[in-house]
Amino acid sequence: MAGIEECNVVENPRLVVRKFQARPQHEGDGAVVRRSIGRLEMKYFDPFLLLDEFSITAPAGFPDHPHRGFETVTYMLQGAVTHEDFAGHKGTIKADDLQWMTAGRGIVHSEMPASDGTQRGLQLWVNLSSKYKMIEPKYQELQGKDAAKASKDGVEVRIIAGEALGIRSPVYTRTPTMYLDFTLKPKAHLQQPIPSSWNSFVYILEGEGVFGNSKSSPTMAHHILLLGPGDGLEAWNNSSKILRFVVIGGEPLGEPMVQFGPFVMNTQEEIDRTIDDYQYCINGFEKAKQWRSASAIGLDF
Repeated sequence: MAGIEECNVVENPRLVVRKFQARPQHEGDGAVVRRSIGRLEMKYFDPFLLLDEFSITAPAGFPDHPHRGFETVTYMLQGAVTHEDFAGHKGTIKADDLQWMTAGRGIVHSEMPASDGTQRGLQLWVNLSSKYKMIEPKYQELQGKDAAKASKDGVEVRIIAGEALGIRSPVYTRTPTMYLDFTLKPKAHLQQPIPSSWNSFVYILEGEGVFGNSKSSPTMAHHILLLGPGDGLEAWNNSSKILRFVVIGGEPLGEPMVQFGPFVMNTQEEIDRTIDDYQYCINGFEKAKQWRSASAIGLDF
């Protein structure tokens, strides 16, 4: 992935320019999500279309639904979900596992709980440039045990995409993206470079931390913090408990964006065509005509 240059010091730290709490809402079939990007306060943060912290307990889930024009990134925090699509791709995404799915010209799939209890994770939607919107669907899948990891001075990081502490993820991102899962022990301090031309944000999973300026007030879990201009992020854990958060950044596409639910294109004409393609099962949606997931027809996965 081009665009990241690792350095030891953040000279111009990004400050928090906006923050708000992601409150629970219902989505899918009985699922609960905390949506931070993709809601009224922040409909689009180029190139990011959506960030959900989701929680599902059987029989709730995300049954058969389509996508076109972007990528979905599913990162499991707890439990597991089963994934199945109309092209025959299926599998189980377990805690710490990653699935980076390029919907491209069209996917219909389901995401359902794989075990008893609560399944919890993050799903990020990354927009694709016009030249990639109609490519064939693709998957990158990474088990937790194979993820890139690094640690230093009380800072631990799982490198989902991009680079941190000199270690780079093997995941390829068509839209240049960084996705880092940090855990800071009490009193730890982080400096993480971010390319100055990128948009970036923090989403806090656990604990409370100080971001951007050491004199700022601490921010607690389930808040998103949009970062302003600069060459990186500074964060402090001044508490006596663990602080866990993700840092996500990406190169803005700077293209027109028109979204209709799970379809994201550049023009209204392309959206209208996509709706027709899906309705008539053509131009990438041919396999949707006869397909139903195992969960939809009541079969064990």
